[in-house]
Amino acid sequence: MRELRTREPALARDLEREVSALADRRAFGLNFERHLPEVVELPGRKVRKGDKVRVLPPRGKATKRPDGRLWRVVGMDRSARTAKLELLDPAASGETPREELTAPLDDLVVVAQSRDPIYPGLVSTGKVERGGDKPFHTVINAENLHALETLLFTHRGKVDCIYIDPPYNTGAKDWKYNNDYVEGDDLYRHSKWLAFMERRLLLAKELLNPDDSALVVTIDEKEYLRLGLLLEQTFPEGQIEMVTSVISSKGVARFGRFSRVEEYVFTVRLGAQEVSLAETNMLDESRSATAKVGKPVDWLGLRRREPTARRGARPKQFYPVFVNTETGYVHSIGDEISGGVDRLKVAAPKGTFAVWPLLPDGTEGLWGITPDTARAYLDGGYFRARNYKPESKYVAIQYLPSGTVAAIKSGDIEVTGRDDDGAVIAAYKSAKGVIPKRVWNMASHNAETGGTNVLSKLLPGRRFPFPKSLFAVEDALRFFVADKLNATVIDFFAGSGTTLHAVMRLNKQDNGRRRAIVVTNNEVGADEQKALRDKGLRPADPEWEELGICDFITKPRIKAAITGKTPDGEPIKGDYKFTDEFPMADGFQENAEFFTLTYEAPLRVASHREFSKIAPLLWMRAGSRGRRIDDISSGWAVADTYGVLADLDKASDFFDATTRVEGVEVVYIVTDEDRLFESLAQQLPDHIEPVRLYESYLRNFEIESGRGAL
Repeated sequence: MRELRTREPALARDLEREVSALADRRAFGLNFERHLPEVVELPGRKVRKGDKVRVLPPRGKATKRPDGRLWRVVGMDRSARTAKLELLDPAASGETPREELTAPLDDLVVVAQSRDPIYPGLVSTGKVERGGDKPFHTVINAENLHALETLLFTHRGKVDCIYIDPPYNTGAKDWKYNNDYVEGDDLYRHSKWLAFMERRLLLAKELLNPDDSALVVTIDEKEYLRLGLLLEQTFPEGQIEMVTSVISSKGVARFGRFSRVEEYVFTVRLGAQEVSLAETNMLDESRSATAKVGKPVDWLGLRRREPTARRGARPKQFYPVFVNTETGYVHSIGDEISGGVDRLKVAAPKGTFAVWPLLPDGTEGLWGITPDTARAYLDGGYFRARNYKPESKYVAIQYLPSGTVAAIKSGDIEVTGRDDDGAVIAAYKSAKGVIPKRVWNMASHNAETGGTNVLSKLLPGRRFPFPKSLFAVEDALRFFVADKLNATVIDFFAGSGTTLHAVMRLNKQDNGRRRAIVVTNNEVGADEQKALRDKGLRPADPEWEELGICDFITKPRIKAAITGKTPDGEPIKGDYKFTDEFPMADGFQENAEFFTLTYEAPLRVASHREFSKIAPLLWMRAGSRGRRIDDISSGWAVADTYGVLADLDKASDFFDATTRVEGVEVVYIVTDEDRLFESLAQQLPDHIEPVRLYESYLRNFEIESGRGAL
């Protein structure tokens, strides 16, 4: 290796990386091929000297499998529109001449491996504005690995919830690895899927707020076991649970097998994140939180019912309750008795009889609270006896649980009177919520009615395979962002855009200002690809791109949902159902902007020649609210939430302007000098974050390229 480093340093680094990956393999648990870099094609990206490229087959001659070889551009002839290429062969030694080739520029597509640095920008491709001063939702057309690296510059540690519906790895051409569909007969398909997912989950982990956030991942039976282990390894500090969700009660009939009706929902909670209470328990709708409003509070039986609740298990919880012989009301509470005392020898006050926590067979059990708590509850009217039968001296001892007592004291439950024995008469003033179960069986989660049918109303005549139920995604998100009205939600497997649509529904229900950032590529389905290639078309051709997921489905769906009109301008037919019912034609009072990820040259960025591409990133980092600064030809500019200073000679005017705009939270200062940046940063108020351009941008993506070796 030492000798190789002097002759072929690049090859030496590749070998060291692979040896290190093999040496780092776990002796147990998930073992998979982490060291094979993922290759992403960048159609439409301008070819530059030094780029890695693939050579495409001639137009109209699609091959069964693409040529996977990688070439390096070592020279270019712009006038002839050709490039001189050198084959990248990790196995070749320095003494072996590398294969060379001259190819037309039009037949080359730039590629990026997962360990290659990228310097991204964003170009706006349209927007919809109906939300006034609300923050903008963002739709990004990009490969999600690169989009995640981009979002680490804008949102590292600031995301409240990530919801993803990744490829299920069914073997039915539902995803690609290294630009080739992973099919069912691929012996490495599980290993490829795990490597693919791990790279993205590691980036997602850095986006999430470690103190209070959640990750939600849906999956089916093909990979749920491996996904569970991968999440355990990636989030050892997280609280992980798996929910079984019924998505089609009629099921998918499979001869000789059980009919599949469900999928699985993994949730990972970080820090203080908890699961919110729900309207129902999610398994059935027999208990509704809203339906309890105005209804009497629920009294509980005092005797504990678990099998271990036997006398002696909790010494202070075996005691007599003395009941008045004439009225059947509680007279007083006795003291606990030790295990050696015969309960039958305990004398009751005159005119009363003792009630003990006895099981139906006469076994001595336990009460649910101690005598001191029982006395306090009796005084407050939260303890009572009912259903008195004088002939048998039977009586039911009841109490209100601590949560109900606390709600009475806080005013959430209203006391409307008292019974003759002083027990409170109380009713629920507002919906308290129900603890959700880990099996969901909700009619609203049906994938056909809540997914396919909803999408067909928004985009008549356009098909998308297996869209999620809008209402299922809405429910899943509500558990983690119900109390976070300004939450940031990310989905980097956005597909048709259901997650963003669900966030807009949540905002309408509680006047929230949550914003969603969703990422999807512009991939064309496998069947459509063959037909397009036969016509001589390729990715990046306008006729190809207009049929891609992002341009054909995601962006039109979000626009239709907000405006209430189909792509043809017709009012959307039908109504939203369940939690919030209203005509789909009403749309939403929301804002959204659509972007395409670009790949910039770092020297052009550092020399301030690509500001228009970097500008959306600065705006997103500052909250995606208000005006965006797209031009700083005057040397500086200040918008609603941030400012940019490019000409340091105008710092005084710039700082004066920032103090006059109350909402400024971030200031970007363009300088190469550390001391000058520190000096200027000290002049800012404490609530404004100073960021150095372009050092922070370039540094971010240099660091991220290092992790791609995984």
